[in-house]
Amino acid sequence: MSTYRLSNLLAPRAVAVVGASPRPASLGRAVLGNLRAAGFAGQIGVVNPHYREIDGVAAVDRLGDLGFVPDLLIITAPASMVPKIVTEAGGLGVAGAIIIGSEMGRGEGSFAEAANHAAREHGMRLIGPNCLGIMVPGAQLNASFAAHMPRRGHLALISQSGAIAAGMVDWAAEKRIGFSGIVSIGDQLDVDIADMLDYYAGDIDTRAILLYIEAVKDARKFMSAARAAARIKPVVVVKSGRMAQGAKAAATHTGALAGSDAVYDAAFRRAGMLRVYDLRELFDCAETLGRVSAPRGKRLAILTNGGGIGILAVDRLVELGGIAATLSASARKQLDDVLPSTWSGSNPVDIAGDADAERYAAALGVLLADPDNDAILVMNVQTALAAPGDIAGAVTKLVNDDRAKRMLFKPVFAVWVGADDAVSNIFDAAGIPNYLTEDDAVRSLMHLVKYREAAQALTDVPPSLPKEFEPDTDAASAIVERAVAEGRTWLDPLEISGLFAAYQIAMVPTLAAADADQAVAWAAPFLAQGVTLVVKVLSRDITHKSDVGGVALNLTSAEAVRAAVDQVLARAKQLRPDARLEGVIVQPMLLRPKARELILGIADDPTFGPVIAFGHGGTGVEIINDKALALPPLDLKLAADLIERTRVARLLRAYRDVPAVKPDAVALTLVKLSQMAADLPQIHELDINPLLADENGVVALDARVAVRKPERKFAGSGNATFAVRPYPSQWQRHLVLKGGWRILARPMRPDDEPALHEFLQRVTKEDLRLRFFAAMKEFSHPFIARLTQIDYARAMAFIAIDEETNETVGVVRIHSDSIYESGEYAILLRSDLKGRGLGWALMQLIIEYARSEGLKNVEGQVLRENTVMLKMCRALGFEVGSDRSEPEICKVVLPLGDKSYKSQ
Repeated sequence: MSTYRLSNLLAPRAVAVVGASPRPASLGRAVLGNLRAAGFAGQIGVVNPHYREIDGVAAVDRLGDLGFVPDLLIITAPASMVPKIVTEAGGLGVAGAIIIGSEMGRGEGSFAEAANHAAREHGMRLIGPNCLGIMVPGAQLNASFAAHMPRRGHLALISQSGAIAAGMVDWAAEKRIGFSGIVSIGDQLDVDIADMLDYYAGDIDTRAILLYIEAVKDARKFMSAARAAARIKPVVVVKSGRMAQGAKAAATHTGALAGSDAVYDAAFRRAGMLRVYDLRELFDCAETLGRVSAPRGKRLAILTNGGGIGILAVDRLVELGGIAATLSASARKQLDDVLPSTWSGSNPVDIAGDADAERYAAALGVLLADPDNDAILVMNVQTALAAPGDIAGAVTKLVNDDRAKRMLFKPVFAVWVGADDAVSNIFDAAGIPNYLTEDDAVRSLMHLVKYREAAQALTDVPPSLPKEFEPDTDAASAIVERAVAEGRTWLDPLEISGLFAAYQIAMVPTLAAADADQAVAWAAPFLAQGVTLVVKVLSRDITHKSDVGGVALNLTSAEAVRAAVDQVLARAKQLRPDARLEGVIVQPMLLRPKARELILGIADDPTFGPVIAFGHGGTGVEIINDKALALPPLDLKLAADLIERTRVARLLRAYRDVPAVKPDAVALTLVKLSQMAADLPQIHELDINPLLADENGVVALDARVAVRKPERKFAGSGNATFAVRPYPSQWQRHLVLKGGWRILARPMRPDDEPALHEFLQRVTKEDLRLRFFAAMKEFSHPFIARLTQIDYARAMAFIAIDEETNETVGVVRIHSDSIYESGEYAILLRSDLKGRGLGWALMQLIIEYARSEGLKNVEGQVLRENTVMLKMCRALGFEVGSDRSEPEICKVVLPLGDKSYKSQ
């Protein structure tokens, strides 16, 4: 249900505690005490039929006796009472409740299910159960049993663990770091991680979001919310259970490589989130994000009075992908003027062990003004020659003065080795991130850098695929559907060859032979050309042929082929007497001595669905364990990033006398696998091992494909297995309008950005004002990227293209509301092409799409002066009303409960 009514829970006007008790150390008393101590300005009510008053607050028997309707209910009563409480609250119009500390069970017949059912009947939101509660300093709301109330700030924390949330509050109190909100979501009966990501993504008081995750409930919803949030602000995540192995036994090499935590890591990466691995890193990220913004680059200048620690910082910086800044000629000259001749002369700027506050300030002033660095790390190793507190005071004064002069200032980080709390307090008071070690500081800087890079990557325009790649989906579907219909779980080698041919994945020729005579006949043309052959056992019951001696290599004569067939079949029969032997397959042995052996595949994760794997292939694939994973769908850029995250990527480049692998050959094969996974949900697991790659291209030597009846993991139309909803190609339409005008209408893609930019140049200023409700002077890359980077899980945009000129002539889009009941539309046409029926056709298309997605209404806002749009809305069956808050705007609504809208 996303953000629906969450503002009532997180900024309530009135609160009631059900189950409050005067007993010491009880949950109810702790929550009530925290509510009052935080200074909540609204009404506070207490419901407990056993007491007349609790801590000076009058208690009533029932919610209906309060005399007011609370926005937020805090339930500390026993689990058995919760469903009844929720039912009563929903009937009164209560917006939501926090269920604290109740073990309510799970599944049908549980107290949790009964409470959730009651809440949904009344549109009521539930946080918990088994949670710490919520804390919103800006609203002076502490609806929790935490020991402390955090100060107000710009970080939001969403945690599945109450203990982690409480620990973060205690740590932040010492570091003077504030929060916009802390939400312990517990068992996620209703409100989940994705809901809170949506809420804090749109919260203007939140600069960054911190997550503690144990498990994701709805992967598609989570990915949609996470990607949307990460485009706007940093999202940092720490996940427990990294060492846990997947519960299922993998049947392929790819499945074995795709462990549960590795898939989560791929999901976080795809969403643009920053992953950290322990609480210390999470605290350091909070230290950084709570005080500074991401630098424009990754060039770090280091100022220190100890050369050794400066070199350690540079080592760590380079290891993590940062750059040690080069001092500009001007900066070096200025440093020569203000520093003794013994200074290092380069970065790290070592100003010697006897450096005092004045020397630090002089050097730091130069570095702050130097345009050749993006951030500065100031470090101090204590000596008896200078007081560390004095140096810290000089640094903070200079940094504060610099911030006062600039709109955008450089991040400055501090490390005072062995300093006491007094020094840390100086930096905390000045809002300067400070750390115990150089490693912590450098790592925190690089988290900021990685966020900026990830946010940029989310808006990058991906390269286009080759136009000649058009898979034969009908042929591929027939192959896998036949296998599933026959109750088989594996495709045989001939079926795999046909499947790969349908997706233009080159594979070594594969010929099936029932016996030795047929094998020799198939081998003859190859042997005549001097080609060496391989014979493999053919059985749908044997997937790993080498395990039963089912492979014979280096066959150079008909006699050798005949003997090999007899031996292979005999060994397979001996070791797998239960297997059905259909004969053998004959394949030429490819001699590509400088080719690299790779593994590519598809694995199925129980949470996130299909995952694409890439790595170093061959027989030792699990031992080498050089692999990376990515969530599909992939484009060439995402595929290239997947490749670069492995060690074998370096071998794909040229070295010594070995030419580089053909550009994009491997990446394109990964994209083809991704498309295959999107088109064929029957594919459960697949691996190509090895895929040979060299300067001539790629070819698959061996592959295995497991199939099963497809399972719907996620709701909605179209592909129901991808956590990131793939491009909905089924919505492509060819329209014929007045005068035979032929239009291609298809879902928008990220690579439509240049075409959309050109289209907007051909829309008049007046039409742009009517569309955007304001004058539009320019269209930046980030602005257009937000229009073209569509999350098909919650939004859709169709682009209309003139089939003759290939020019963009119109765009229509819809975005669902937080509870996926209504979708708000927007439409824009090229100004010189209006009146030809395009607007009507695009509105019909978006209405058809909304109905297929199960939306109940299509609605929009139209300026009252836009009479043409209002006339069309009425003709389509929209109800036209006024917006009370904005008289110049009309609200138009089309109910989709029936097909009463006009289609002609």
